[in-house]
Amino acid sequence: MAKPQKYRLGELLVQQSLVTTAQLEEALVQQKLSGRKLGRVLVELGLVTEESISTAIANQLGIPYRDLRSQEVDAKLVSLLPETMARRFRAIVLADQGRSYLVGMADPSDVFGFDEIARALRRDIEVAVVTEGQLIAAVDRLYRRTNEISGLAQELQQDLGNAYVDFGQGLDVGGEEAPVVKLLQSIFEDACQIKASDVHIEPQELRLQIRFRIDGEMHLQTEVDSRIGPALVLRLKLMSGLDIAEKRLPQDGRFNVKVKQQSVDIRLSTMPTQYGESVVMRILAQNSGLLDLNRIGMPEDMLNQYRRMIRHPFGMILVTGPTGSGKTTTLYASLSELNSPNTKIITIEDPVEYRLPGVSQVQVNDKIDLTFARVLRSTLRHDPDVVLVGEMIDQETAQIGVRAAMTGHLLLSTLHTNDCASTPARLLDMGVPQFLLATTLLGVIAQRLVRVICASCKEEYVPEPIEQNWLRQELGPQGAIPKLWCGRGCSHCNGSGFAGREAVYEMLEMTPELADGLNRQGIGEFTRLARQQLIGRSMRTHAVARVLAGHTTVAEAMRVSAQIDD
Repeated sequence: MAKPQKYRLGELLVQQSLVTTAQLEEALVQQKLSGRKLGRVLVELGLVTEESISTAIANQLGIPYRDLRSQEVDAKLVSLLPETMARRFRAIVLADQGRSYLVGMADPSDVFGFDEIARALRRDIEVAVVTEGQLIAAVDRLYRRTNEISGLAQELQQDLGNAYVDFGQGLDVGGEEAPVVKLLQSIFEDACQIKASDVHIEPQELRLQIRFRIDGEMHLQTEVDSRIGPALVLRLKLMSGLDIAEKRLPQDGRFNVKVKQQSVDIRLSTMPTQYGESVVMRILAQNSGLLDLNRIGMPEDMLNQYRRMIRHPFGMILVTGPTGSGKTTTLYASLSELNSPNTKIITIEDPVEYRLPGVSQVQVNDKIDLTFARVLRSTLRHDPDVVLVGEMIDQETAQIGVRAAMTGHLLLSTLHTNDCASTPARLLDMGVPQFLLATTLLGVIAQRLVRVICASCKEEYVPEPIEQNWLRQELGPQGAIPKLWCGRGCSHCNGSGFAGREAVYEMLEMTPELADGLNRQGIGEFTRLARQQLIGRSMRTHAVARVLAGHTTVAEAMRVSAQIDD
């Protein structure tokens, strides 16, 4: 068991020609101003990567470097070191070597951490270097709270006893140390750690089912006694300011929680079911950072076209797709690009999902008749340059929005349609006059999310016959099927073979030909011309391109295409 050695990071990086002396001096100045570690400053300045720093340290100390993105890690082995120590000392147990454990550390010179880890593991340890970013991601992924949640659920069950709980009678849910509070806090922490987008609490006949939606797929977190369901619902209603006595009707609300010093907004919806009230909570991390247009995955030619479109002084741009297809991300990335001191932006949303500095954001409230249409009508008297309407939800909102786009405002909104070509037909069904639509609609974006193959377990595979036939139809009879990839499943992706999602797009710009076709010959001719314009530029084409680039699988591209064809 070799003790950690001290080193001077700046001198080490200069010696190995990773940075120059001038760059190091610049970084040291920034370090004094910010108080952050030198390595973090160098990475933020773009002078060096975390991986190159870790490799340089490993070479200097004569110890191995481990890339956690490609190394399979045993969750049971990792759990030998308490989570608090793993986060405090930036360490993770990588392997059982018999007489010693191999421990990955972001700072292998930490003598105190080395001794504390060895004492906790009760065995000699050998050190490998890992990057801090990869280590934190691994800790978030591997230290799940399943056992803790089950234990707290049992504690709550014992606290409630065998009595039937009617939350309309005002069950005492206690203070911050009450089991129900600790259980909910653990659920939120676990969901945020694994980047779940939604938490589902679903009462069944004999059990209460808690599931997370991760990368668009549902995953069972735990099943507990159904008797604790009403206590959870009551507490959530109190936190959301909902009517705790009303259990016959659906209710919507929101609240804010702190998870590891992060502010997280929870959007909550309740619904009465056969065995009690079901709850779905959408998790919105306020400081997760908004994507800009360069990072949303739109093809470069389409992105350039879209940028020209959103710079138009007036007109309407719609983003379409089902719930959970990334429409809000696209709209907020657009607003971030348009946001400047000389541009007045007002948003009307239900709810306000992200806070955008410098933008006036309004949340509708049907309880006091603060509807989309009413707020939009008032918004136009506040002299905005750009208006975002969360959704074209009804006929009145659509008609006011189109008239706003015609009178000198750029209006961005969403609509639930399958593709770009069918969007104008939906607006006509909502009562928008045909001549207004032809003159105000600038363009439509349709999008879906496909799952991305896990980089840690990515491997070549031979597609199924049905996948080969589908791909040949897309590539043409002469097109050869290239090398294809999938994820076999590993600890990094919880065995799914996928890690993260990315968007696939299609965009239809309202050209003079399309506007004339809609205005003179009606929706049938417009749809024909629109589908012609989209040949080779459709969402299906973009999905195939993601497959050929090795980002996703044929099955995912087929799933997206099936949604479009429905």
